[in-house]
Amino acid sequence: MFTMLRRRAVSSVIPLLVVVLGVFFLARLTGDPANLYLPLSATPEMRAEFSARNGFDQPLVNQFGDYLVQVAHLDFGESLRTAQSASESVLRAFPATLQLAGWTMLLAIVGAVVIGSLAAYRPNSATDRIASFLSSTAASVPDFWFAIMGVLVFAVTLGWLPTSGTSGAAAWVLPVATLLIRPFGVLVQVVRGAMVSALSAPYVKVARSKGAHEVRVVFGHALRNAAAPALTVAGDLAVGLVNGAVVVETIFGWPGIGKLMIDSVLQRDFAVLQAAVLLTALVIFALNILVDICHAVLDPRVRQRAAA
Repeated sequence: MFTMLRRRAVSSVIPLLVVVLGVFFLARLTGDPANLYLPLSATPEMRAEFSARNGFDQPLVNQFGDYLVQVAHLDFGESLRTAQSASESVLRAFPATLQLAGWTMLLAIVGAVVIGSLAAYRPNSATDRIASFLSSTAASVPDFWFAIMGVLVFAVTLGWLPTSGTSGAAAWVLPVATLLIRPFGVLVQVVRGAMVSALSAPYVKVARSKGAHEVRVVFGHALRNAAAPALTVAGDLAVGLVNGAVVVETIFGWPGIGKLMIDSVLQRDFAVLQAAVLLTALVIFALNILVDICHAVLDPRVRQRAAA
Protein backbone atom coordinates (compact mmCIF):
# COMPACT_ATOMS: atom_id res chain seq x y z
CA MET A 1 0.00 0.00 0.00
CA PHE A 2 2.74 2.46 0.98
CA THR A 3 4.71 1.54 -2.13
CA MET A 4 1.70 2.41 -4.28
CA LEU A 5 1.20 5.71 -2.45
CA ARG A 6 4.85 6.63 -2.89
CA ARG A 7 4.70 5.89 -6.61
CA ARG A 8 1.55 7.97 -7.00
CA ALA A 9 3.03 10.88 -5.07
CA VAL A 10 6.23 10.86 -7.12
CA SER A 11 4.35 10.56 -10.41
CA SER A 12 2.25 13.60 -9.46
CA VAL A 13 5.24 15.93 -9.11
CA ILE A 14 5.84 16.50 -12.84
CA PRO A 15 2.16 17.20 -13.70
CA LEU A 16 2.02 19.61 -10.78
CA LEU A 17 5.08 21.48 -12.05
CA VAL A 18 3.51 21.64 -15.53
CA VAL A 19 0.36 23.14 -14.01
CA VAL A 20 2.37 25.74 -12.08
CA LEU A 21 4.42 26.61 -15.17
CA GLY A 22 1.38 26.80 -17.43
CA VAL A 23 -0.78 29.01 -15.22
CA PHE A 24 2.10 31.37 -14.50
CA PHE A 25 2.88 32.12 -18.14
CA LEU A 26 -0.67 31.88 -19.49
CA ALA A 27 -1.90 34.34 -16.86
CA ARG A 28 0.52 36.95 -18.24
CA LEU A 29 -1.18 36.68 -21.64
CA THR A 30 -4.30 38.38 -20.23
CA GLY A 31 -2.56 41.74 -20.38
CA ASP A 32 -0.78 44.31 -18.26
CA PRO A 33 -2.40 44.74 -14.79
CA ALA A 34 -1.37 48.40 -14.84
CA ASN A 35 -4.08 49.04 -17.43
CA LEU A 36 -6.69 48.03 -14.84
CA TYR A 37 -5.24 49.28 -11.58
CA LEU A 38 -3.94 52.66 -12.72
CA PRO A 39 -6.01 55.57 -14.06
CA LEU A 40 -6.06 56.38 -17.76
CA SER A 41 -4.05 59.49 -17.00
CA ALA A 42 -1.22 57.50 -15.40
CA THR A 43 2.22 58.70 -16.41
CA PRO A 44 5.01 56.38 -17.56
CA GLU A 45 6.68 56.99 -14.19
CA MET A 46 3.56 55.77 -12.36
CA ARG A 47 3.44 52.67 -14.56
CA ALA A 48 7.12 51.96 -13.98
CA GLU A 49 6.67 52.35 -10.22
CA PHE A 50 3.66 50.00 -10.25
CA SER A 51 5.57 47.37 -12.22
CA ALA A 52 8.64 47.63 -9.98
CA ARG A 53 6.54 47.39 -6.81
CA ASN A 54 4.88 44.17 -8.00
CA GLY A 55 7.93 42.67 -9.69
CA PHE A 56 6.56 42.95 -13.23
CA ASP A 57 9.63 44.86 -14.42
CA GLN A 58 11.75 41.71 -14.25
CA PRO A 59 12.06 39.18 -17.12
CA LEU A 60 9.43 36.46 -17.01
CA VAL A 61 12.03 33.78 -16.26
CA ASN A 62 13.23 35.73 -13.22
CA GLN A 63 9.64 36.31 -12.11
CA PHE A 64 8.93 32.58 -12.36
CA GLY A 65 12.06 31.74 -10.38
CA ASP A 66 11.05 34.16 -7.64
CA TYR A 67 7.56 32.66 -7.63
CA LEU A 68 8.91 29.12 -7.15
CA VAL A 69 11.03 30.31 -4.23
CA GLN A 70 7.98 31.96 -2.67
CA VAL A 71 5.86 28.84 -3.13
CA ALA A 72 8.59 26.74 -1.51
CA HIS A 73 8.21 29.01 1.53
CA LEU A 74 4.38 28.78 1.31
CA ASP A 75 4.22 32.42 0.26
CA PHE A 76 1.77 32.87 -2.61
CA GLY A 77 1.98 36.64 -2.83
CA GLU A 78 -0.64 39.33 -2.36
CA SER A 79 -3.78 40.13 -4.29
CA LEU A 80 -3.44 43.15 -6.55
CA ARG A 81 -7.10 43.96 -6.01
CA THR A 82 -7.42 43.64 -2.22
CA ALA A 83 -3.78 43.73 -1.06
CA GLN A 84 -4.57 40.66 1.05
CA SER A 85 -2.72 37.36 1.10
CA ALA A 86 -3.58 35.32 -2.00
CA SER A 87 -3.66 32.11 0.03
CA GLU A 88 -6.20 33.60 2.45
CA SER A 89 -8.47 34.60 -0.44
CA VAL A 90 -8.30 31.10 -1.90
CA LEU A 91 -8.85 29.35 1.44
CA ARG A 92 -11.91 31.50 2.10
CA ALA A 93 -13.45 30.51 -1.23
CA PHE A 94 -12.53 26.83 -1.34
CA PRO A 95 -14.92 25.54 1.38
CA ALA A 96 -17.92 26.74 -0.67
CA THR A 97 -16.73 24.67 -3.63
CA LEU A 98 -16.04 21.62 -1.46
CA GLN A 99 -19.51 21.82 0.08
CA LEU A 100 -21.15 22.10 -3.32
CA ALA A 101 -19.12 19.24 -4.81
CA GLY A 102 -19.48 17.10 -1.67
CA TRP A 103 -23.26 17.27 -1.53
CA THR A 104 -23.45 16.70 -5.26
CA MET A 105 -21.34 13.54 -5.16
CA LEU A 106 -23.16 12.21 -2.10
CA LEU A 107 -26.54 12.57 -3.79
CA ALA A 108 -25.21 11.19 -7.08
CA ILE A 109 -23.68 8.10 -5.47
CA VAL A 110 -26.66 7.28 -3.27
CA GLY A 111 -29.16 7.79 -6.09
CA ALA A 112 -27.06 5.86 -8.61
CA VAL A 113 -26.57 2.89 -6.27
CA VAL A 114 -30.29 2.60 -5.59
CA ILE A 115 -31.52 3.12 -9.17
CA GLY A 116 -28.67 1.21 -10.80
CA SER A 117 -29.19 -1.77 -8.49
CA LEU A 118 -32.95 -1.81 -9.08
CA ALA A 119 -32.40 -1.66 -12.84
CA ALA A 120 -29.86 -4.50 -12.74
CA TYR A 121 -32.07 -6.68 -10.55
CA ARG A 122 -34.41 -7.30 -13.49
CA PRO A 123 -32.52 -6.63 -16.75
CA ASN A 124 -34.60 -5.56 -19.76
CA SER A 125 -37.61 -4.85 -17.56
CA ALA A 126 -39.58 -1.61 -17.75
CA THR A 127 -37.64 -0.26 -14.77
CA ASP A 128 -34.34 -1.10 -16.43
CA ARG A 129 -35.32 0.53 -19.73
CA ILE A 130 -36.60 3.71 -18.08
CA ALA A 131 -33.48 3.97 -15.89
CA SER A 132 -31.20 3.38 -18.89
CA PHE A 133 -32.97 6.02 -20.98
CA LEU A 134 -32.98 8.66 -18.24
CA SER A 135 -29.36 7.98 -17.24
CA SER A 136 -28.18 8.19 -20.87
CA THR A 137 -30.01 11.48 -21.28
CA ALA A 138 -28.62 12.88 -18.03
CA ALA A 139 -25.06 11.87 -18.93
CA SER A 140 -25.36 13.70 -22.27
CA VAL A 141 -26.73 17.03 -21.05
CA PRO A 142 -24.10 19.85 -20.98
CA ASP A 143 -24.00 21.40 -17.53
CA PHE A 144 -23.85 24.98 -18.81
CA TRP A 145 -27.01 24.44 -20.92
CA PHE A 146 -28.84 22.85 -18.00
CA ALA A 147 -27.80 25.74 -15.75
CA ILE A 148 -29.03 28.38 -18.19
CA MET A 149 -32.32 26.56 -18.79
CA GLY A 150 -32.78 26.06 -15.05
CA VAL A 151 -32.37 29.77 -14.42
CA LEU A 152 -34.70 30.62 -17.30
CA VAL A 153 -37.48 28.22 -16.29
CA PHE A 154 -37.37 27.97 -12.48
CA ALA A 155 -35.95 31.37 -11.57
CA VAL A 156 -37.02 33.83 -14.28
CA THR A 157 -40.28 32.33 -15.62
CA LEU A 158 -41.72 30.56 -12.58
CA GLY A 159 -39.91 32.49 -9.86
CA TRP A 160 -39.61 29.40 -7.66
CA LEU A 161 -35.85 29.54 -7.09
CA PRO A 162 -33.26 32.33 -6.72
CA THR A 163 -30.80 32.97 -9.52
CA SER A 164 -27.79 33.28 -7.21
CA GLY A 165 -26.64 33.34 -3.59
CA THR A 166 -26.02 30.77 -0.87
CA SER A 167 -28.59 31.66 1.80
CA GLY A 168 -31.38 29.15 2.28
CA ALA A 169 -31.97 25.68 0.89
CA ALA A 170 -33.60 27.07 -2.27
CA ALA A 171 -30.32 28.68 -3.33
CA TRP A 172 -28.66 25.25 -3.38
CA VAL A 173 -31.18 23.56 -5.66
CA LEU A 174 -30.09 24.82 -9.10
CA PRO A 175 -26.30 24.67 -8.50
CA VAL A 176 -26.49 21.15 -7.03
CA ALA A 177 -28.90 19.94 -9.72
CA THR A 178 -26.65 21.32 -12.46
CA LEU A 179 -23.55 19.59 -11.11
CA LEU A 180 -25.51 16.46 -10.20
CA ILE A 181 -27.13 15.54 -13.50
CA ARG A 182 -24.11 14.25 -15.44
CA PRO A 183 -22.36 12.31 -12.60
CA PHE A 184 -25.71 10.77 -11.68
CA GLY A 185 -26.35 9.60 -15.23
CA VAL A 186 -22.87 8.15 -15.66
CA LEU A 187 -22.87 6.39 -12.28
CA VAL A 188 -26.28 4.81 -12.87
CA GLN A 189 -24.94 3.23 -16.06
CA VAL A 190 -21.74 2.03 -14.36
CA VAL A 191 -23.53 0.64 -11.30
CA ARG A 192 -26.14 -1.05 -13.47
CA GLY A 193 -23.51 -2.74 -15.66
CA ALA A 194 -21.38 -3.85 -12.72
CA MET A 195 -24.41 -5.15 -10.81
CA VAL A 196 -25.67 -7.17 -13.79
CA SER A 197 -22.32 -8.99 -13.88
CA ALA A 198 -22.18 -9.37 -10.10
CA LEU A 199 -25.72 -10.74 -9.77
CA SER A 200 -24.91 -13.50 -12.28
CA ALA A 201 -21.71 -14.53 -10.47
CA PRO A 202 -21.45 -17.95 -8.77
CA TYR A 203 -21.12 -16.53 -5.24
CA VAL A 204 -24.52 -14.82 -5.61
CA LYS A 205 -26.10 -18.13 -6.64
CA VAL A 206 -24.51 -19.79 -3.61
CA ALA A 207 -25.84 -17.06 -1.31
CA ARG A 208 -29.34 -17.50 -2.72
CA SER A 209 -29.14 -21.29 -2.38
CA LYS A 210 -28.38 -20.81 1.32
CA GLY A 211 -31.58 -18.81 1.75
CA ALA A 212 -30.10 -15.33 2.00
CA HIS A 213 -32.61 -12.49 1.75
CA GLU A 214 -32.69 -10.75 -1.63
CA VAL A 215 -31.87 -7.38 -0.08
CA ARG A 216 -28.75 -8.89 1.47
CA VAL A 217 -27.84 -10.61 -1.79
CA VAL A 218 -28.17 -7.41 -3.83
CA PHE A 219 -26.81 -4.78 -1.46
CA GLY A 220 -24.54 -7.01 0.62
CA HIS A 221 -22.88 -9.53 -1.68
CA ALA A 222 -23.28 -8.16 -5.21
CA LEU A 223 -22.92 -4.46 -4.52
CA ARG A 224 -19.70 -4.90 -2.55
CA ASN A 225 -18.03 -6.58 -5.52
CA ALA A 226 -19.53 -4.12 -7.99
CA ALA A 227 -18.31 -1.12 -5.97
CA ALA A 228 -14.72 -1.12 -7.30
CA PRO A 229 -15.45 0.03 -10.89
CA ALA A 230 -18.12 2.43 -9.67
CA LEU A 231 -15.69 3.91 -7.16
CA THR A 232 -13.06 4.51 -9.84
CA VAL A 233 -15.57 6.32 -12.04
CA ALA A 234 -16.90 8.28 -9.05
CA GLY A 235 -13.38 9.48 -8.30
CA ASP A 236 -12.94 10.73 -11.86
CA LEU A 237 -16.33 12.43 -11.70
CA ALA A 238 -15.43 14.09 -8.39
CA VAL A 239 -12.35 15.56 -10.05
CA GLY A 240 -14.57 16.74 -12.88
CA LEU A 241 -16.89 18.42 -10.38
CA VAL A 242 -14.05 20.58 -9.08
CA ASN A 243 -13.29 21.64 -12.66
CA GLY A 244 -16.96 21.99 -13.61
CA ALA A 245 -17.58 24.23 -10.64
CA VAL A 246 -15.95 27.06 -12.61
CA VAL A 247 -18.92 27.22 -14.99
CA VAL A 248 -21.62 26.58 -12.39
CA GLU A 249 -20.26 29.02 -9.84
CA THR A 250 -19.97 31.74 -12.45
CA ILE A 251 -23.55 31.28 -13.66
CA PHE A 252 -25.08 31.15 -10.18
CA GLY A 253 -22.74 33.61 -8.47
CA TRP A 254 -21.57 30.91 -6.05
CA PRO A 255 -18.67 32.27 -3.96
CA GLY A 256 -16.34 29.34 -4.56
CA ILE A 257 -12.96 28.69 -6.09
CA GLY A 258 -14.32 28.58 -9.65
CA LYS A 259 -15.83 32.04 -9.50
CA LEU A 260 -12.66 33.29 -7.81
CA MET A 261 -10.60 32.01 -10.75
CA ILE A 262 -12.80 33.74 -13.32
CA ASP A 263 -12.76 36.99 -11.34
CA SER A 264 -8.97 36.77 -11.00
CA VAL A 265 -8.55 36.30 -14.76
CA LEU A 266 -10.79 39.27 -15.53
CA GLN A 267 -9.02 41.42 -12.92
CA ARG A 268 -5.53 40.16 -13.87
CA ASP A 269 -4.95 39.24 -10.25
CA PHE A 270 -2.07 36.88 -10.98
CA ALA A 271 -1.22 35.87 -7.41
CA VAL A 272 -4.77 34.81 -6.54
CA LEU A 273 -5.21 32.97 -9.84
CA GLN A 274 -1.96 31.06 -9.39
CA ALA A 275 -2.79 30.15 -5.79
CA ALA A 276 -6.30 29.02 -6.76
CA VAL A 277 -5.10 26.80 -9.62
CA LEU A 278 -2.30 25.34 -7.50
CA LEU A 279 -4.62 24.46 -4.63
CA THR A 280 -7.16 22.97 -7.04
CA ALA A 281 -4.44 20.84 -8.64
CA LEU A 282 -3.31 19.61 -5.22
CA VAL A 283 -6.87 18.67 -4.29
CA ILE A 284 -7.30 16.80 -7.58
CA PHE A 285 -4.09 14.84 -7.03
CA ALA A 286 -5.17 14.06 -3.46
CA LEU A 287 -8.56 12.83 -4.71
CA ASN A 288 -6.87 10.54 -7.23
CA ILE A 289 -4.67 9.05 -4.50
CA LEU A 290 -7.70 8.62 -2.22
CA VAL A 291 -9.54 6.77 -4.99
CA ASP A 292 -6.54 4.45 -5.45
CA ILE A 293 -6.53 3.72 -1.71
CA CYS A 294 -10.25 2.91 -1.67
CA HIS A 295 -9.88 0.77 -4.77
CA ALA A 296 -7.04 -1.17 -3.14
CA VAL A 297 -9.12 -1.71 0.01
CA LEU A 298 -12.06 -3.07 -2.00
CA ASP A 299 -10.05 -5.14 -4.48
CA PRO A 300 -7.24 -7.39 -3.12
CA ARG A 301 -5.85 -7.79 -6.66
CA VAL A 302 -4.91 -4.11 -6.69
CA ARG A 303 -2.98 -4.52 -3.43
CA GLN A 304 -1.14 -7.52 -4.85
CA ARG A 305 -0.13 -5.63 -7.99
CA ALA A 306 0.99 -2.65 -5.89
CA ALA A 307 3.13 -4.86 -3.67
CA ALA A 308 4.76 -6.60 -6.67
